[in-house]
Amino acid sequence: MTEDKSGGRIVVGIDGSESSIAALREAARLATATGAGVDAVACWSVPNVAALPYAFGDIDYESGARQVLNETIDKAYPEGKPENVSARLIHGHPRPALIDASEGADMLVVGRRGHGGFVGLLLGSVSSACVAHARCPVLVVHGAEDAVKDAPDD
Repeated sequence: MTEDKSGGRIVVGIDGSESSIAALREAARLATATGAGVDAVACWSVPNVAALPYAFGDIDYESGARQVLNETIDKAYPEGKPENVSARLIHGHPRPALIDASEGADMLVVGRRGHGGFVGLLLGSVSSACVAHARCPVLVVHGAEDAVKDAPDD
């Protein structure tokens, strides 16, 4: 987690979606303007059905989440990760993990909808839960694919 001299911290939920890439870029822009650090967070857990030893074999969910986190940072910052951006994994479901991570943060930034849920929802279940329960202000960012899908027809 990045600690800045000013003590400011912006937490960003990362899941590899275009919306989370846009959220990470926006958080870094805000952090640069305010002197805060960015805490890019990816969450991982073992699905209930996968907890059965014969369900999916040996899948390393933590390594998969780490790869998604690193790839998202690379996509958001092709020129290289800014110094004020740190990355970390949290073991747990994204809703409660991000809400807990928001404790003491200046802001929580999430994408409008990620890889889960139903296409067409205005807000995904994680972003909705964060808006309702986070312990700091929440910014919900639309990804590039949202802008195209939601553009008005001429």
